[in-house]
Amino acid sequence: MLIAQVTDLHLHADPGHPNLARFNRVLAHLCAMHPPPDLLVLSGDLADDGHIDSYRQLAQALAAWPGPVRFALGNHDRRAPFRAVFGDSHFTEGYVQGVADAGGLRVLLLDSVEEGRHGGAFCAERAEWLRRTLAAGGATPALVVLHHPPVDVGLPWIDPGPGQPWIGRLDAALQGASVAGICTGHVHLAGVFPWHGRLVVTCPSSSSDLSLSFAPMAAAQPDGRALVEQGEPAFALHRWQDGGLATVFGRVPQRVLAHWDAGTRQMVADMLGEADDKGDTGTARA
Repeated sequence: MLIAQVTDLHLHADPGHPNLARFNRVLAHLCAMHPPPDLLVLSGDLADDGHIDSYRQLAQALAAWPGPVRFALGNHDRRAPFRAVFGDSHFTEGYVQGVADAGGLRVLLLDSVEEGRHGGAFCAERAEWLRRTLAAGGATPALVVLHHPPVDVGLPWIDPGPGQPWIGRLDAALQGASVAGICTGHVHLAGVFPWHGRLVVTCPSSSSDLSLSFAPMAAAQPDGRALVEQGEPAFALHRWQDGGLATVFGRVPQRVLAHWDAGTRQMVADMLGEADDKGDTGTARA
């Protein structure tokens, strides 16, 4: 089972905004993979402006995707315009949350949005839904997807900070559950962070990167540091196999430097052969 995650698209009502072209490049790249991912998860900040036309742009782009798509919303998103375009099927109990079965893995999509707030939210109502949903799944491992990471990643203006009640509610709801991993967006960067015995994986963005500046910040004293920069559009691939989750991060390439052809045939054959013969006979070499 291969799950593609794309996050922080930040689409605009204007179809000429470059973020739409960047997202389309990611989609085309994923569609061309062999084999293609089994499931596409978009983990929030789908729209930058929360405008209904931004979600229409997204719906039109997703017409090129051949498989299932599931959503989580981010702090830039608005539920009502999203619902107007994508309908009620992604809503449960008033929130964009739900479950996708994925070959022995349950993908749980959570809604971490409080409209008007940049940081995360997870109320008692959502926590109770998560408890019930995890219990209904029994021992089946769950991959939890939400927009906001429940951990500090080291960027002061993005980190939730200590003692956030919503993080405590999320932690309590996950107690005792078999959690394969927690996949988020929001920080526009690839990372892996420990959280109460679980791993939180942050996905890089299709639209932009946040600058790696870990120095403390004083709200009233701007120091001119870089905050946002841009590389090639990025994504994550989560592979569920043999009861474990492996994640790799990718970017849409500027150009391909090598193909499997006559020039690389022998090198690839040798490497495949080494994987088959196991090597390491235990014999010391002089």
